[in-house]
Amino acid sequence: MIPAAFDYAKASSVDEALDLLAADGSRALAGGHSILPLLKLRLAHADRLVDIGGLAELKGVAAHDGGLRIGALTTYRELLDSALVSQGYPLLAEATDRIADLQVRNRGTVGGGVAHADPASDMAGILLALDAAFVLRSRGGTRTVASRDFFRGAFTTALAPGELLTEIVLPPLPAGAGTAYAVQEQAASGYPIAGVAAVVRRSAGGCDHVAVGVNGVADAAYRAAATEATLRGTAGDAAAIAAAAARVAEGVRVQGDIHAPAEYRAHLVSVMAGRALERAIARSA
Repeated sequence: MIPAAFDYAKASSVDEALDLLAADGSRALAGGHSILPLLKLRLAHADRLVDIGGLAELKGVAAHDGGLRIGALTTYRELLDSALVSQGYPLLAEATDRIADLQVRNRGTVGGGVAHADPASDMAGILLALDAAFVLRSRGGTRTVASRDFFRGAFTTALAPGELLTEIVLPPLPAGAGTAYAVQEQAASGYPIAGVAAVVRRSAGGCDHVAVGVNGVADAAYRAAATEATLRGTAGDAAAIAAAAARVAEGVRVQGDIHAPAEYRAHLVSVMAGRALERAIARSA
């Protein structure tokens, strides 16, 4: 498979990248594991690829206001190697360790995967549950978009033409919260069919923080608002978990494909939701 012809430019700074991306038909190239396959399949088009892979200012993980700032060019391997991630965000570490294969984890970037916006992406559901925000820059300025407002549809995001995702911002986890990710994968490829990420804090008064991100089910990853509302304020017992999990696909159109008809996928995601919630509650201090 050969992509249509395109020009190539390598940016030496973020400002230069933004200047190059301002031209119509320009797209950013980071690790290449998302955009290049789409170009080869002619499912995406670019007049020019702007290589940002060498921009050190967009790499790294750093503590910030009790949370984290993750540069968009940080690889999955660098996330796994970060003590800030493993110690402070076990949900992120748990899920990153199962993304794709070793080669992709070594070269693929977190920001590239987020901007790609594959509806099945593990990272999308996880970042939603962690209340992440995305910093977007263009020649016109900088804005920050909440994760729940970022994913608009299949391979479609809030990124405007000429904008570049430069970093992911994670707020601190609520003290005492437990986290978990449950996913049903395709047997051959390991690609998610339905995944649910949960962050739950159960205190003496019941579950007072509930955040649930879902991937692989609808045309975009989403927050399961009905599940969150159902579990919030309960004791987090088996009955409450079951009631909350049953509503995980409420308000979205469940997708069907060759791997899972819509009805089966709806069943799978409710099972994954129950498992993720049960584990997260069990891990809540």
